[in-house]
Amino acid sequence: MKIILASDLSFLLAEGYALTGIPKEEMRIGYVITASKGDSNTDYVRKLEKDIAESGYKFEEYDIEDKTARQLREFFSDKNVIQVEGGNTYYLLKAFRKTGFDKMLNALLKDKIYIGTSAGSSILGPTIELTSHAPENVQKSELKGLGLVPFLIKCHYKEEKEEEYKAKLKDLKYSVKFLRDSQGFLIENEKITFHGTGQEVKI
Repeated sequence: MKIILASDLSFLLAEGYALTGIPKEEMRIGYVITASKGDSNTDYVRKLEKDIAESGYKFEEYDIEDKTARQLREFFSDKNVIQVEGGNTYYLLKAFRKTGFDKMLNALLKDKIYIGTSAGSSILGPTIELTSHAPENVQKSELKGLGLVPFLIKCHYKEEKEEEYKAKLKDLKYSVKFLRDSQGFLIENEKITFHGTGQEVKI
């Protein structure tokens, strides 16, 4: 299983897509935009899609919400990359669970590569409790992530929020890996490697 976790598209265009090992002309991306539906403004998705297309990558936009298992399997059958875009982490996770895509993902990743950015990265950890998108008083069980990686992922790291992050870490059961924009992790056969510009964040 190969997984690429990114904070934003800039990392993918600079280095992340190359980490798949798939030549650009052979890459077929299923681009999941469901998380954006939980945001008030979705203009950023159009900008991201424009940047991906202008960089020469082939993708097909897809919303997993309300799809059947058959529809999901059919859509991803000819794709070799599943890319899950950012937006509202809680909204995205609920859509994964409601459609059963969370359970289907393990089988799909036997011959496809997962790429997550922002929310698409965060849902792969044991929980999404670091997200700011969860409603107040939500049950912890509703924050359970997909568990495909053993750590929590916090994207869009900002130096000025370091003390805030440290305070949150005290109450967490799991370790946390932080990503600045333009940074990412490659997880392959349980080996984790850091990539991107600057140093890996260590708190």
